[in-house]
Amino acid sequence: MRLFWVLLGPGILVMLGENDGPSMISYATTGASYGIGFFLPFILLTFAMAYVVQEMTVRLGAVTKKGHAELINERFGKFWGWFAMGDLVFGNLLTLVTEFIAIRAGLGFFHVPAAVSVLGAFLLIVAAVATQRYWTWERIVLSFAIFNLIFIPVAVMAHPVASDVVKAFFTWGPLPGGVNAAFMLLIMSNIGATVTPWMLFFQQSAVVDKGLTPKDITHGRVDTALGALLAAVAASATLLATVPLFTHHVDASNFQGADFAKALIPHVGNIGASLFALGLFEAGIVAALTISLSSAYAFGEVSGRSASINSPMKENIPFYAFLFAAAGIAALLVLIPNAPLVFITLIVNVIAVLAMPPAIVFLLLLVNDKEIMGQHANRILGNVFGIGVTIFLILAGLAYGILTIFPHLLTTS
Repeated sequence: MRLFWVLLGPGILVMLGENDGPSMISYATTGASYGIGFFLPFILLTFAMAYVVQEMTVRLGAVTKKGHAELINERFGKFWGWFAMGDLVFGNLLTLVTEFIAIRAGLGFFHVPAAVSVLGAFLLIVAAVATQRYWTWERIVLSFAIFNLIFIPVAVMAHPVASDVVKAFFTWGPLPGGVNAAFMLLIMSNIGATVTPWMLFFQQSAVVDKGLTPKDITHGRVDTALGALLAAVAASATLLATVPLFTHHVDASNFQGADFAKALIPHVGNIGASLFALGLFEAGIVAALTISLSSAYAFGEVSGRSASINSPMKENIPFYAFLFAAAGIAALLVLIPNAPLVFITLIVNVIAVLAMPPAIVFLLLLVNDKEIMGQHANRILGNVFGIGVTIFLILAGLAYGILTIFPHLLTTS
């Protein structure tokens, strides 16, 4: 147990970090739009897919002792290394904007000015990284991440019908309005809430920064599985918490983040609504801490510089400057007045899904490379699951595209 406590971290952080601002708003929108039904078991399916993908990154990091961007750079050439980093950094910047949106929305419920909440979050990112020690940074983020479970008491206060919850796992329905563009937007958004490219880069680099070795792979798997379980429970709780809005026919399509908490007051009381708002803040701050670091990891690995929080700031100025710049630019963008915040969060998740298949292809090629993986290379079952996840994401993207261009093609009643 002592060893497990020492090794605990990257898996839980990456999963709870992915339960970020846009993810929790996506789950809230889903519960308010569809209630208990298809999406409750679907959320568990997406976290199972996330575990399949992230387990491979644990092995890659522990065996090669190199980050994901660094391996792509070495095995496929500098072009693909810089391409992968550029793709990641662009996606991360969009996602970081949504994290500050969640922070702003959560604290906005308590009447904290937007500029104050955004600046405070940015300074917290700077302070955590300024410790210049991975272990300390990890424990700071873990202390915030555990509060992702704050959505559970809110779900209890919403009094979901137990029989409906159980029935959902057997029927996967019903679907009010049928299969249409709005439904596919939430499908993509829920997938993007659990399976995204930054997770690959962050967890593999974090495994290296933490110093895990091949003998620690089993502990890394347990850490990742535990993280997936906790994150799935929190995600499901967020959906259940907003089901009363669906039951009472509240239109949440134009809700901003704080509007969910305000709308829930008649159903879960002021305490429940306050917890929901605090949960949005927690989701945003944990993801902002982890995603900004994943961008810096990728930049350091591809540019040939040190990519570690353990490196002194004076000796690795580009790494830290890149990290602070990524967070700072996102913080400034979120203060743009009258931006459609919820729409932005949903679309960012969609973009993450569309960017994921190429990322998994790189991952599968690396984890099947016996020259670098040896006996820890993927086996048949691992490839079946990995390819299956890739095909599923591609099909989801195609379906979303078709229904966006031809919105009435597959609509059912």
